[in-house]
Amino acid sequence: MLQVRRLITILITYIFLTVTSSSCVDELLSETLVYSNNFSTLDLRNFTNARLFVFQGDTVAGFYHNEELTVKVLELPPHNALRITIDVLAHDSWDGNVDDGISGPDFWYFKIDDEEVYRTTFSNTVCVSSFCLRQSFPQEYFRQNFPKTGAIQTYNVGRCNTGPNNLGTTKYRVTKIIPHFGNDVKLTMGDELLQLNANSPLCDESWSVSKIEVSAMEVR
Repeated sequence: MLQVRRLITILITYIFLTVTSSSCVDELLSETLVYSNNFSTLDLRNFTNARLFVFQGDTVAGFYHNEELTVKVLELPPHNALRITIDVLAHDSWDGNVDDGISGPDFWYFKIDDEEVYRTTFSNTVCVSSFCLRQSFPQEYFRQNFPKTGAIQTYNVGRCNTGPNNLGTTKYRVTKIIPHFGNDVKLTMGDELLQLNANSPLCDESWSVSKIEVSAMEVR
């Protein structure tokens, strides 16, 4: 019996040592904020398809419906990863994960150097026992979260606030760490919105960006 216990102890110790020695935790050596734009200075350098408007007293880039917004950040310091942070405003009647071929799903995504690295959905709908259109955010599509999960701010007014489908505006902060080594980076934000039963799809649902930040990281 004692020998069996010793064998069990040896086996447990071996498993523990194997797991702990093979595990690898990244170590952040440095992080430098290299780009920050909240559009308050009307800075649209190196942007493609950028336009500005004022929403609730703040200048934002928008509004977009089935479009892409692109910015290039140049002359990055040495790094092997980037932290991308984007504050997105989802205006009016985003329908989240609904997949009926008429009103959704309503996707928002971004790309790094033309490669898609994040895709999610937002929902601005009410959520009651008989009706609740789920969204994927803060996870990527397809996850089933309640409408406005993870929002950092909600507004009672939509962009098209005189329209019949006004369901307000929700602000989300999207953050992603991406391996990257180049001297420059191209960041593209876009959407795939579906609203075939609306007289004005652009009025029915759109999005804007209120802030973009890029940090260069060295990770070991």
